[in-house]
Amino acid sequence: MAEAGAGLLEQLKSCIVWSWTYLWTVWFFLVLFLVYVLRVPLRINDNWSSVSMFLNTLTPKFYVALTGTSSLISGLILIFEWWYFRKYGTSFIEQVSVSHLRPLLGGVDNNSSNNSNSSNGDSDSNRQSVSECKVWRNPLNLFRGAEYNRYTWVTGREPLTYYDMNLSAQDHQTFFTCDSDHLRPADAIMQKAWRERNPQARISAAHEALEINEIRSRVEVPLIASSTIWEIKLLPKCATAYILLAEEEATTIAEAEKLFKQALKAGDGCYRRSQQLQHHGSQYEAQHRRDTNVLVYIKRRLAMCARRLGRTREAVKMMRDLMKEFPLLSMFNIHENLLEALLELQAYADVQAVLAKYDDISLPKSATICYTAALLKARAVSDKFSPEAASRRGLSTAEMNAVEAIHRAVEFNPHVPKYLLEMKSLILPPEHILKRGDSEAIAYAFFHLAHWKRVEGALNLLHCTWEGTFRMIPYPLEKGHLFYPYPICTETADRELLPSFHEVSVYPKKELPFFILFTAGLCSFTAMLALLTHQFPELMGVFAKAMIDMFCSAELRDWNCQSIFMHLEDDLELPPAPQSPHFQN
Repeated sequence: MAEAGAGLLEQLKSCIVWSWTYLWTVWFFLVLFLVYVLRVPLRINDNWSSVSMFLNTLTPKFYVALTGTSSLISGLILIFEWWYFRKYGTSFIEQVSVSHLRPLLGGVDNNSSNNSNSSNGDSDSNRQSVSECKVWRNPLNLFRGAEYNRYTWVTGREPLTYYDMNLSAQDHQTFFTCDSDHLRPADAIMQKAWRERNPQARISAAHEALEINEIRSRVEVPLIASSTIWEIKLLPKCATAYILLAEEEATTIAEAEKLFKQALKAGDGCYRRSQQLQHHGSQYEAQHRRDTNVLVYIKRRLAMCARRLGRTREAVKMMRDLMKEFPLLSMFNIHENLLEALLELQAYADVQAVLAKYDDISLPKSATICYTAALLKARAVSDKFSPEAASRRGLSTAEMNAVEAIHRAVEFNPHVPKYLLEMKSLILPPEHILKRGDSEAIAYAFFHLAHWKRVEGALNLLHCTWEGTFRMIPYPLEKGHLFYPYPICTETADRELLPSFHEVSVYPKKELPFFILFTAGLCSFTAMLALLTHQFPELMGVFAKAMIDMFCSAELRDWNCQSIFMHLEDDLELPPAPQSPHFQN
């Protein structure tokens, strides 16, 4: 019975929705017909005449107050709509209308699908949207103590947001901790240190972990069982404590490199021991996975230190060795560090070899891969490229390939060209980036702008061709040309990742919602009426009465005049007037 009643209610609701969807005109004319039939019982003529008389007796002060209040309310709505649009990228009124009124008026729910094919397509698009809006660790992130903090000391601005630093803390807990940390006092302290929000508290905890490890580092063990001969065995130091100090306490890259070298000694020992015990159980396997992450992180940061200190060839060798030793750890994106170092050495053949391996359709793309491929193809023709000559004779095959590569890169991330062409100012890149977003564009341009400037004519070719990309992309961005449609979540995520003093680049440029334009026009119009009514009260009063009279029908006007004459006749005892439709006072 309950199921039958629920089904009946659903059918009734669907019928009502259908009637409101397709028969709204019938409802509208039915309401007008009822009003016309009931015009005598409802005394519409008498009420209309009373309203007309009331409006005629109003003073200009009332109209000033009315228009001023309307202008104030519409102005407040305009301010709120503009703030909501700037923060969330949509209109509040439109969002409420779509969320609450559209289902009542028969709108289709986007979350439901009518058949299996549409549901599969929706799930695929949703999966793609989630993957493209994922926040990634910046493979070229700077050192917090030696670079980010120095920027803060000089400018007084915080280059990192709380959201970005919170993501870094989560990464550190994922990579550098495991369930067995409580068995070792130093690791237990570091497990709490990664959760600390205060930088000084984290640094103090790292020093405490090293001190505890130093106290417990000398342990007496027998050389031979049941023997009285003992030796002193040194326990391994805490590698993660050195990592934290190198990242946050070191004020120069040289100091950070020294601490990372100490971390490498400790981390390499832990890795070798856990490698021998990894098959003894799940606990040892988790320790080995943690020690592997620690070792890879230390070696990668040491290579970045060498790159910062000018030892680029040494950095390239360290990165190549690291990629050979741990080929499956793609989460760190070490190949992007290698591409940047090879471009610094101008080893373009090696860059092309790396791209041939990682610029594959089955692998995730990035701005580094797409724009580096475009740079290599632009390098072959950019020194002799001239837009005037190209317009006369057309593009050659090599030039066409370069232009297509630039269009491919711009479609993947349309924010990069403005930074490469120095149309927007650069800031320090964040520790996390959003692929295809403004944060990724900043991270790429911060390190690769010098490589584009080094190739003669490359920026000129980019300047002449990058805007042509948008003529090939459908608008609105329902479909992509070479990639998936551009995700709509980039602006919100970039505003969380980038500091407030940076103006976030938005693509595509969002048009102002209708209700913002409507409230702006309403506010301006009512403010103008209030000003005119205040300055010219008599003229605006005449204008208001004329507008009221214009909307009154001739029949209602005659009826109003006859009723007024009958009242005058009763009061002044005048002779009866002829019932002429053209009565004149």
